[in-house]
Amino acid sequence: MRIAIVHDWLVTYAGAERVLEKMLVCFPKAEIFSIVDFISPDNRKFIADKHVATSFIQGLPKAKLHYRNYLPLMPLAVEQFDLSDFDIVISSSHAVAKGVLTGPDQLHICMCYSPIRYAWDLQHQYLEESGLTTGVKGWLAKYILHRIRIWDLRTANGVDVFIAISSFISRRIWKVYRRTSIVIYPPVDVDSFDICNDKEDFYLTASRMVPYKKIGLIVESFKEMPNKKLIVIGDGPDFEKIKLLSGPNVTLLGFQSLDILSMYMKKSKAFIFAAEEDFGITPLEAQASGTPVIAYGKGGALETIVGENIEGRKRTGVFFYHQTTEAIVAAINEFEVLPDKISPADCRNNAMRFSPKRFCDEFKGYVEEVYQKFIRNGHI
Repeated sequence: MRIAIVHDWLVTYAGAERVLEKMLVCFPKAEIFSIVDFISPDNRKFIADKHVATSFIQGLPKAKLHYRNYLPLMPLAVEQFDLSDFDIVISSSHAVAKGVLTGPDQLHICMCYSPIRYAWDLQHQYLEESGLTTGVKGWLAKYILHRIRIWDLRTANGVDVFIAISSFISRRIWKVYRRTSIVIYPPVDVDSFDICNDKEDFYLTASRMVPYKKIGLIVESFKEMPNKKLIVIGDGPDFEKIKLLSGPNVTLLGFQSLDILSMYMKKSKAFIFAAEEDFGITPLEAQASGTPVIAYGKGGALETIVGENIEGRKRTGVFFYHQTTEAIVAAINEFEVLPDKISPADCRNNAMRFSPKRFCDEFKGYVEEVYQKFIRNGHI
């Protein structure tokens, strides 16, 4: 089997790149294609230092810093990749990668992190956060996203099978494309986090500081609880704004290494998570450290955190169902008076369900199974 993996863009090492890394463990001879590749020579270990075939956008002015501004050209760019020599094409897609062109004798599997969020159900949120709700630029952005939706829907027909990263995303795939999908949860590097039974008297949150992560909301919630301590790890565009919201019981540490993050993860009494995520790796890293999670009860969190003791699984966290300070305060108060304290061992056991080995076994097995059906029948 000759396999091509098409990734949206390579600019950092985040959630989608962690999945790409394990795909390459499953299929080490696969070749990589991406709209742009700006990973530095010192940080290419996760793609096994492989050569990456890029699109014409790679050479456009200021593409390294402003590649997202070229979104209107990305459908054209991804369609220029010549994949005709490959038996299997795996698109690693949250934007345009699934739009590659394949033939009837090629199997196209899409690992879908989400249909393009800012073109579909999150369009209004994206436009508001970008200041593009009115004016000429606003109308231009709305028109471009309209055209992207038409193209995105058309390209779904070129995918033979969809893999969703959560049941939440599986429902979004059905809503947008009217296509079924199998769920294979992303890998979480649970072995990088050690369990700790002796917790200290502080809460933790960690994230890139962008609006939808709701770090500011968490910080504001602790203003209502001056006797409780919060530590915040992460950096991003909203850092200074969040710093202004912080009270004396909140400590902002900025960006920290994995070792420092791991240390705080395992010592905190609970991890606070207020975003609506498609999957959410950080809450699982907290659980791998034996730390319960107090989370917004929507999206992928409902699949990665156990909110109550059920058959075969022990509770690992507490949910709140509104993104408000009142809801977060109430959830923290509920957590502190739980009659049965959440066990660090139960948190760790739950996180182990999402290990890299489990991902590789499921992903590789599914690709090989689907390919055998494809070559026998000529279709799925």
